[in-house]
Amino acid sequence: MEFFKSNTNIDFMGQRVYAAIFSVLLCAFSLGALIVNGLNLGLDFTGGTQLEVSYPAAADLNLIREQLSGAGFQDAIVQAYGTSKDVLIRISSQPNANQEQIKARMLKVLPGATLRQVEYIGAQVGKTLITNGVLAILVSLLGTMLYIALRFEYRFAISAAVALIHDPILILGVFAFFGIEFNLIALAAILTIIGYSLNDTIVVYDRVRENFRRVRKASATDIMNLSINQTLSRTIMTSGLTLLVVISLFIFGGEMLRGFSLALIIGIVVGTYSSIYVAGSLAVAMGLDRKHLLPQARPIDDHP
Repeated sequence: MEFFKSNTNIDFMGQRVYAAIFSVLLCAFSLGALIVNGLNLGLDFTGGTQLEVSYPAAADLNLIREQLSGAGFQDAIVQAYGTSKDVLIRISSQPNANQEQIKARMLKVLPGATLRQVEYIGAQVGKTLITNGVLAILVSLLGTMLYIALRFEYRFAISAAVALIHDPILILGVFAFFGIEFNLIALAAILTIIGYSLNDTIVVYDRVRENFRRVRKASATDIMNLSINQTLSRTIMTSGLTLLVVISLFIFGGEMLRGFSLALIIGIVVGTYSSIYVAGSLAVAMGLDRKHLLPQARPIDDHP
């Protein structure tokens, strides 16, 4: 199924200067939001207390949130787990209360609930999770660059890495600007987006390599334009359908998946944009040429 006509001829590379200015401004804005506001880190990173409670009948999560908010636990996270009678509650660190005091206060705030388990998540655990998350992103970027350099060419590797860094910066900028909670689930969404955006970029690069070998008289800009146009229908179809699913998750997935689905929505939009304008334009700007992708001729041994 073709979303666009097979002979589309949009001059993407002709707009690359404007796209570069647009990307630089967005990244500067995102970095500014991160520096000024910082990320609103969730309990996964800051530490806190996790409580498992059960009710004799199906629990009303909205009522529990109201009860906790009324008792001063404004940032409490409430979610169902296991059965509809079991509820998981996470609250921020209470510096002036020990576990016994927290238990007593919870039982008073949540009438009818039976406290099953209390676990304290230390701030050190949160720091370790942040460190591991950053390492996971760095390792994935380095692995991606190595893979693309071996499969294609180092200009593609650098361009793809810049595009992959571009996407998380914009996602984190939106989270920082609006003060949206950033937790482990949102971090998982960013790692997902890196893989998603890379897939789009690889499809375009693969077509660029084919076209360099097939079309003899064309510049790198023309080949890049031709390749993006040839894959445009596939890109729009894939991104559009994925976006519909994620928007449904954002609307109907509940409060716990709101950050995850929002990060995916932003990531799909900016990932599609970056695979066209950042990854492609940067490779051309770095001097990509036909000779870089043609098979190297083997020297002929003319000795008897």
